[in-house]
Amino acid sequence: MASNNLNLILKEYEYNKRKAELDLESRKSDLYNSIPRLNQIENELNNYAIKTAKSILHNEKKSIIDLNKKIEKLKKERENLLTQHNIDLNYLTPNYKCKFCCDTGYITHKNKKTEMCSCLKQRLLDECYNNSNLSNINNENFSNFNDKIFSNSVDSSKFKYNISPRENINNIKKRCQAFIDNFDNPHTKNLLFTGNTGLGKTFMSNCIANELLKKGKTVLYQTAPVLLESIIDAKMNKSKSNYVNNIDKDILNVDLLIIDDLGTECLNSMKLSELFTILNTRLLNLNSKITKTIISTNLGIENIFNNYEERIGSRIAGFYDIYYFFGDDLRFKKT
Repeated sequence: MASNNLNLILKEYEYNKRKAELDLESRKSDLYNSIPRLNQIENELNNYAIKTAKSILHNEKKSIIDLNKKIEKLKKERENLLTQHNIDLNYLTPNYKCKFCCDTGYITHKNKKTEMCSCLKQRLLDECYNNSNLSNINNENFSNFNDKIFSNSVDSSKFKYNISPRENINNIKKRCQAFIDNFDNPHTKNLLFTGNTGLGKTFMSNCIANELLKKGKTVLYQTAPVLLESIIDAKMNKSKSNYVNNIDKDILNVDLLIIDDLGTECLNSMKLSELFTILNTRLLNLNSKITKTIISTNLGIENIFNNYEERIGSRIAGFYDIYYFFGDDLRFKKT
């Protein structure tokens, strides 16, 4: 099943790549008709590229230097022409969906080693696990963040905090942006979002996921009940589907794991053991890469210690920055 899914996705990638390149040729044709000199520059650049390759083969260093100067001069002329005609400098490059792999799904490094691009990894994760979990990611992002729906009044008797919900959510937003900026720093802590439902925990998780996906990171977003049930299902061989058989590897290796609704699962010793393995392994970076986790829950840290094993509570208390969401339920408010 996984092989069939991958083949189908790669065919889609091939179509997208070909479409981007055909669109480029169409744009070039129109542009070259109106500005013939641009076509001449491209032909000259192609000729110089061939001459440069030959010079490299014959180790003609002086010739290579001269050719590179001519190439740079032509590129500068092309840039000036585009600017003069108010044309974006990227107009003569393909509009690939992924700038990292150019819609091939794979990246070849300087050492000739090829690996699957993060965009393809993410697509496979979405097919297997995320399903509709990230469906609102395009709408729930920092561009649409609106702090005006949070009260600006301080009500310590009601919320037990000496700042307003609006000030609190803005503080959380700043910390989340710092989390994104410092994601690859091994000393950056994970995140625990706690508070009642309807206070923006899922929205903030989606904002972070959105920004990290733009940076080429992979994200797996799942509720705690489904996540733990899937792992147990795999361990008990109840399912033969490929995504379940690979779920351990994917959970431990994904760049960002978002565990939503922790505390709503029906607990047993197996689930407690699996949850500890997930949290501990990702904390220790046993997979030789930086991995981060966000946990969203209605439980406070004290309840986490009471409901889960102490070793789980201690991992969260020691290695997670804890942010409390408070205020009135946003689901009943209008912007």
